[in-house]
Amino acid sequence: METPRKNHPLKVLNNEKESIYKSKHLLLELYRCDYEKLNDESFLRCKLNNAAKLANARVLNLISNKFEPQGVTAIALLAESHISIHTWPESYYSAIDIFTCGQNMKPKLACKYLIEALMAEEHLLRIINRNPPISIKHKIRKIV
Repeated sequence: METPRKNHPLKVLNNEKESIYKSKHLLLELYRCDYEKLNDESFLRCKLNNAAKLANARVLNLISNKFEPQGVTAIALLAESHISIHTWPESYYSAIDIFTCGQNMKPKLACKYLIEALMAEEHLLRIINRNPPISIKHKIRKIV
């Protein structure tokens, strides 16, 4: 593995024209959720799939793993990027990651849906604006 160069400066984006095209990265933390729902792999797979569709995304694949004695990790691979969920039922907690590429997805709808589906009594949502190169905006990739 190559280590980063020590003298490689970090560039701060200052050019407004470069930042017109924004992708979103939503970090959603759910607290005081329903234990049974957080520990049900099939339920979570279904809810991730529904959340992706509500957000106007195309699901390419869905993988998951159930842990012992409890907990689930599930990832929906999207044409537009991904949605993932990691659960800790014993703490009534879930961490959800929604990364979108492009302007057509509605990730906040997916967040609202998952908050309700997992019966979270409290949540924290952080939104990070990603700034890929403007040249990506008009690129069309085919799914193979």
